[in-house]
Amino acid sequence: MPHPRPTDVTHRLVPGPAGRVHLVEQGSGPLVLLVHGFPESWYSWRHQLPALAAAGYRAVAVDLRGYGRSSKPEAVRAYRLAELVADQVAVVQALGGAPAVVVGHDWGATVAAHCALLRPEEFRAVGLLSVPYTPPGGPRPSEVFARLGGGTEEFYVSYFQEPGRAEREIEPDVRGWLAGFYAALSADTMPAPGAPDPHFVSPGGTLRDRFPAADRLPAWLGEAELDVYAGEFERTGLTGALNRYRAMDLDWKDLADRAGAPVTQPSLFLGGSLDASTTWLADAIEAFPTTLPGLRSSHVLEGCGHWIQQERPEEVNRHLVDWLDSLDSPG
Repeated sequence: MPHPRPTDVTHRLVPGPAGRVHLVEQGSGPLVLLVHGFPESWYSWRHQLPALAAAGYRAVAVDLRGYGRSSKPEAVRAYRLAELVADQVAVVQALGGAPAVVVGHDWGATVAAHCALLRPEEFRAVGLLSVPYTPPGGPRPSEVFARLGGGTEEFYVSYFQEPGRAEREIEPDVRGWLAGFYAALSADTMPAPGAPDPHFVSPGGTLRDRFPAADRLPAWLGEAELDVYAGEFERTGLTGALNRYRAMDLDWKDLADRAGAPVTQPSLFLGGSLDASTTWLADAIEAFPTTLPGLRSSHVLEGCGHWIQQERPEEVNRHLVDWLDSLDSPG
């Protein structure tokens, strides 16, 4: 079984707008900032840190605010995209690495895209894993998500947006809930086609009701790795992480003047063919010539689920390094 924490990394705390940002770094060279999603931490990049370091890059994986050892402000508005972008700018400036490359997964992909959109002087290129870029604008997010499920089921985002509700489900058994959530979105353990969709909640039910049987972990997730994730959330709770969902309508207001704006820096997209984030947002991928005009590399990994850099680390590392190496050559 893999060691639960990678070796040869340095843990640091740097000042940020909310207080502090915890980061883990390895290697030297051009700065590559790695931003995790929900419900993860810097640890989701444990396979990429040594690979990028070996390729000649300074790989830095952060804990987003609300996670791990980073600050955890109470107010929902503190988890707006503008605030999360400001944290990443603070990291880049503290490390003297501007302009940096930023790579994100899941919510981290959305944060990374907005880093590039809002602070192009700090971020020279952007990599998106699992969640494609969708420009600001359109209908209010809470109204869109409320319509999903056809009135008989509730979409998980709406479920997460109600303060305290998901915490009551998750926090009595953080480890068991995380195991089920990770399994529900992993290629080798996700529910079979035709089974109830784990992205939705039945009336009066919980998200956990649709998770796979708890006796089987995904191949990428050993007991030691699960212990790392569970230990972090048992200590911090889930409210900070869930507040990102609760801030979405605030983003909609904040970014109204950026409606339809493309991200023009050199970019990368990697998705999994079995990941709902990739399949449901197929229209966003098709729009990349307009929304990501600097796209240099785009790959959908066959048979891969949502946790792409952990499910298929060698492929992801190869694509990342090839793309990074291309950034200083003609596009």
